[in-house]
Amino acid sequence: MSEAVSHDSHHDDHGPAKGITRWLFTTNHKDIGTLYLIFSLIMFFTGGAMALIIRAELFQPGLQFVDPHFFNQLTTMHALLMVFGAVMPAFVGLANWLLPMMIGAPDMALPRMNNWSFWILPFAFTMLISTLFMQGGGPAGGWTLYPPLVLQTGDAFPFMVFAIHLMGISSIMGSINVIVTILNMRAPGMTLLKMPLFVWTWLITAYLLLAVMPVLAGAVTMLLTDKYFGTGFFLGAAGGDPVLFQHIFWFFGHPEVYIMILPAFGIVSQIIPTFARKPLFGYEAMVYATATIAFLSFIVWAHHMFTSGMPIAGQMFFMFATMLIAIPTAVKVFNWTATMWRGEMTFETPMLFAVAFVILFTIGGFSGLMLAIVPADYQYHDTYFVVAHFHYVLVPGAVFSIMAATYYWLPKWTGKMYNETLGKTHFWLSTIGVNVLFFPQHFLGLAGMPRRIPDYAIQFADFNMVSSIGAFIFGFSQLFFVWVIVDCVRNGKQATSQVWEGAEGLEWTLPSPAPYHSFETAPEIK
Repeated sequence: MSEAVSHDSHHDDHGPAKGITRWLFTTNHKDIGTLYLIFSLIMFFTGGAMALIIRAELFQPGLQFVDPHFFNQLTTMHALLMVFGAVMPAFVGLANWLLPMMIGAPDMALPRMNNWSFWILPFAFTMLISTLFMQGGGPAGGWTLYPPLVLQTGDAFPFMVFAIHLMGISSIMGSINVIVTILNMRAPGMTLLKMPLFVWTWLITAYLLLAVMPVLAGAVTMLLTDKYFGTGFFLGAAGGDPVLFQHIFWFFGHPEVYIMILPAFGIVSQIIPTFARKPLFGYEAMVYATATIAFLSFIVWAHHMFTSGMPIAGQMFFMFATMLIAIPTAVKVFNWTATMWRGEMTFETPMLFAVAFVILFTIGGFSGLMLAIVPADYQYHDTYFVVAHFHYVLVPGAVFSIMAATYYWLPKWTGKMYNETLGKTHFWLSTIGVNVLFFPQHFLGLAGMPRRIPDYAIQFADFNMVSSIGAFIFGFSQLFFVWVIVDCVRNGKQATSQVWEGAEGLEWTLPSPAPYHSFETAPEIK
């Protein structure tokens, strides 16, 4: 860090250049965390704009705004931007900001690599988005990139593959940094089972990333060689098998969805104890449940493939293994609820988002259990029911947790307090919008509407119209989010040491569990 400070001091005479070089060459974990969060917000709005075009097209039957091929490109690009550009970088940004402070380290362990792992991303995503303007258009194989469909993408294909490789390199470097920092740089006396839960969830997430990003890299490289170098991994005519790609992709893809939710569990486990004014209930159970979920995520991948013709024994194994994940997840939901039980609760904006997370994520979990039932999955597979399921997990799940974290730690980051009324307005508009948007999609899916189609039968018109209205409410309410952040930075009142009114000095980064027989961290309720 001292190196970064002295480096900046040389540019005092150059005026604006100091600002640019500070951000380009920074090795400070807070600066890099800020860069990740700003980048993530830009990608969130870019991917969100694509989603709004999709929902505008689906507002009524018939083809209105975009041709079917471009519609396919939009769904593919929306997914890649939201997963790799919005959700994952936001969690990495939070990790950069918070992990060193939570474990008492001066910075991340590998600060130069930290800088590099961020700056790869803007180039990767510029390349990915630029494919939309190439001859033949962008990738149109859905976010799953299944052959043979994705192999028909034109000139954009190698650019997409290279962009995915760059994202993977960034993720792997970030993961190594997180693991080394947590294992080597904890303050004296902070044993593993005294770490805050956000630190635990990120440690486990980092191992998941290390395990699965190379698998995705392998899958897209095999696609590349099939298209340009005459191999036949996935081409039936050449003795290959498209279903092999599904196995490789989902071996990455299923742990990936846990990569996008485990840090969210950590965030919620920090926020709920603060506003319930109690230590987290069942801290060790939460750690073990997180590790169990991570382990099980590796042995359930083929539940995405029940309709691909696998033998009954395989279907049975993946069905039961998938249902097993419900147990550690239920432990978590129970513990969050038990933490709130008889607590002295207040409902500031971060707590509202955290409570909404618990309720709405659980809905996503239940629809996931329905999808895990093999005979039922034959009805649900590739319908809007699946779309509703994973969006309930990822929007009121991952995205809400990122918003909760932003509101929760914004006073610590900026030294200023955000406008609580604006924050609550953002919360209520988002929550109403997200439910109006995704809940009707369950009914569409149960009625048989397939996903990824720009046109549909007339009987699906009403629910699609409701869903699209919800999309625009949710989408435009995110402008409040930006407004709150900008207003906080520019006009916010000075944050006090007791930033959460009535928290009786409860630390924002509550270590879980609280020190034994000590109420320094979690004050005794009188």
